Amino acid sequence: MDGVLIDAMPYHAEAFKIAFKEEVNYDIDKKDVFLLEGMPGSELVKEIFKIIDKNKIEIDNNIAKRISKRKEQVFKEIQKAKSFEGVEDLLKSLNCGNCLKAVVSGASKQEVESLLEKNGINDFNIKITGEDLKDGKPDPEPFQTALEKLNLKQSEAIIVENAPLGVESAIRAKIRYIVTLNNTPLNISDFKGLLPNNKDQLENIVFNDTKSASNFLIKWCCEE
Repeated sequence: MDGVLIDAMPYHAEAFKIAFKEEVNYDIDKKDVFLLEGMPGSELVKEIFKIIDKNKIEIDNNIAKRISKRKEQVFKEIQKAKSFEGVEDLLKSLNCGNCLKAVVSGASKQEVESLLEKNGINDFNIKITGEDLKDGKPDPEPFQTALEKLNLKQSEAIIVENAPLGVESAIRAKIRYIVTLNNTPLNISDFKGLLPNNKDQLENIVFNDTKSASNFLIKWCCEE
């Protein structure tokens, strides 16, 4: 959802930065939030602690939960996220034949429902959120759970991602994927060997934004 359908990641990153500063007086690099996107909140907090202090062996779960909870509060207060250009038209175009659509997000159910409803793009067969999962991305469970609920085989699905952990999760779930970069501060090198080196292959996998991937997705889902 975030970074593919809705331009919410800058607000998530800012909310985490504020929460870390308020709760533990740490200044974090917002790019780390983009790199760790897809993890449930508390787990993401623990990973950022490891980045800040590589010698920190154990992170207090209560502190992690406290920062995550404060982040959710701040996000509600500051976010003004809108869907990316072309997303609404794309979803309408995918209402074809046997094309099924799922949102798979590490965000809370409340965040997912609220953002989709607010932006008028709530037309999905299922929504998998952080509350539905034992393990978040990069574990394959999020996408495997979606396939099970939709009764689909791996070969019958394609994943649209924007973050390294999501791509790793797709690879581990053995499901085809594409990447839409949109306005992420990440670049190809941040995907650390997850993407093919061949430029011709990359052209069919990495797209500048969700709108530019629309024709590919409509052809794949509605025409093939």
